[in-house]
Amino acid sequence: MPHLDHPALWVAAALMLAYGLVWTWRVSPDESHLRSAIKTGSVACLVLWGVAIGSPVPALVGAGFGALGDWFLSRPGERAFLAGMAAFGIGHLAYAAMFLAASGGFADGPGWAATLAVVALGLSTEFWLARHTGVLLWPVRAYVALICLMLWAALGLSPGLAVGGAVLFVVSDLLLAVAIFVARRPRLRAALSVALWPVYWSGQAAILAGSPALG
Repeated sequence: MPHLDHPALWVAAALMLAYGLVWTWRVSPDESHLRSAIKTGSVACLVLWGVAIGSPVPALVGAGFGALGDWFLSRPGERAFLAGMAAFGIGHLAYAAMFLAASGGFADGPGWAATLAVVALGLSTEFWLARHTGVLLWPVRAYVALICLMLWAALGLSPGLAVGGAVLFVVSDLLLAVAIFVARRPRLRAALSVALWPVYWSGQAAILAGSPALG
């Protein structure tokens, strides 16, 4: 990644490690504002790093809404959860628009194999995820559609950091979906939270670092 010595990246990494070491492993989630601030700050500082390294505006918007989504998802209640999903959904749209602009648009998207793989991934959630979501079924379906669009748009690019970041982002969301809706044992949920946090943060960082080459 470029500019690895930039202070904003070091602060972001320190906050990411602090959140991962102190909070992700807890069986009973801490709903303190300190936890929310550290989680949000770890991605917000990545946005500052993105500004410093020249990431394009859509990448900064995507990561910025990701930080906002982190704040909402760290707060209690269904309304906060829905606000977090909406923030991440907007972020995915920003990333998708950036990837499509870089690849030449919908007509120059990935080949049939990648397209079918993304469609299969999205449809698979109807079998292992949808029945567990209750009243959140349609918001979850909408979010799945948005992140699949983002992944599909990314796969139309040449392999690189941005594509890898998009894949990591999707993996982290799959782990999160299992942790929130599918897993029943608290310790399994905690283990999934430990696993998904560095994957998600690394995905955001990779998209920001790889996106300058897209323009």
